[in-house]
Amino acid sequence: MRCANSISARPLESRRRGAATRRAQLDRGDSLALQLVLVAIVVQAAIVVRARPQDLITGAYGMADIIRRATPPDFGKIDMVWWPALETIDLGIFGTLGGIIMALPLAILAAANVTPSRFLYYAARGVIGFARAVPDLVWALLFVTAVGLGPFPGALALSVHSIGMLGRLFAETIEHMDMAPIDALTLTGARRVQVFTHGVIPSILPSLLGIALYRLDENIRSSLVLGFVGAGGASASNCSRR
Repeated sequence: MRCANSISARPLESRRRGAATRRAQLDRGDSLALQLVLVAIVVQAAIVVRARPQDLITGAYGMADIIRRATPPDFGKIDMVWWPALETIDLGIFGTLGGIIMALPLAILAAANVTPSRFLYYAARGVIGFARAVPDLVWALLFVTAVGLGPFPGALALSVHSIGMLGRLFAETIEHMDMAPIDALTLTGARRVQVFTHGVIPSILPSLLGIALYRLDENIRSSLVLGFVGAGGASASNCSRR
């Protein structure tokens, strides 16, 4: 009986080994195909953008000349730039605060673990995606036509565009938070608002602050170019002087 069992087990073991070998061969083939696809993507991208690394070497003198002429800064003209610089920073601050106020409710609806309904989940995700897909310069053009020239349309544009990044990252932070405090508050009979203020916010506040500071940095840099469409910032003063 033992001999019969050992004989019958051998074909089964050989079949398992054969299946494992074929699976490993398929995995190696898939990995090679993926590598070839990635190489092809990189090559075609270099061709389309007309990448010429040698031009960086031949143009190094021009870059060094610009840096040489830009240093040291001419502090004698500080009275001409301090107000546009302040306006640029304030655009970033206002845009970030407005984005946080609008993105936080959308993030709650867009988080799968706390959203009240699937319809609101997909609707909030759609709004967040649309706000992120439209560039901030396009938002600035729209608000300039609505409220006129000046820094206010730029601040509105940064606020709406910030919803895309803040809403997405806030929602992901809420989805990955520890649900034990939320479940405990729910079992005690706490209302939804109480669960949010005493359970959700304390759990995710450090992450939200980090994301908000990163977005503030992005908005300050973005506000530098909004003046080209008449939405305030340092570039607006440069265009007006020209």
